[in-house]
Amino acid sequence: MVGHQLRYALLEHLGAPDDPGGCHLDLLLEDGDSCRSWRLEAIPQLDGPAVQATALPPHRLVWLDREAASVSGNRGWARRVVAGAMRSALPADPNQPIHVELEGMAVIGLSEPVVLEITAERCRMRTP
Repeated sequence: MVGHQLRYALLEHLGAPDDPGGCHLDLLLEDGDSCRSWRLEAIPQLDGPAVQATALPPHRLVWLDREAASVSGNRGWARRVVAGAMRSALPADPNQPIHVELEGMAVIGLSEPVVLEITAERCRMRTP
């Protein structure tokens, strides 16, 4: 899509049956007709250590727009923590490290933009 702004969302997911802690975050990055997705236990601290990023199956694009909703298949409830625009596209190869700039993180107290990096199941956020 020419001129289409790629998006991301960070969702709080409560009550997932496969989550022993009962609450985690889903990070969604728009990638064509779906979102590449990861489970995070916490939001990485800006310029701090990386957190575990467990790859999830692709999520539907509708989750980029939802404020809160029940997850299909009786898998809990998700609500948006933050969402915004990505300044760059994801690498074509899903096994390659991800390095994208995110806009919209100011609502959770982070500077603009934030660089998101995902490498070897580790996610971190840093200033550009």
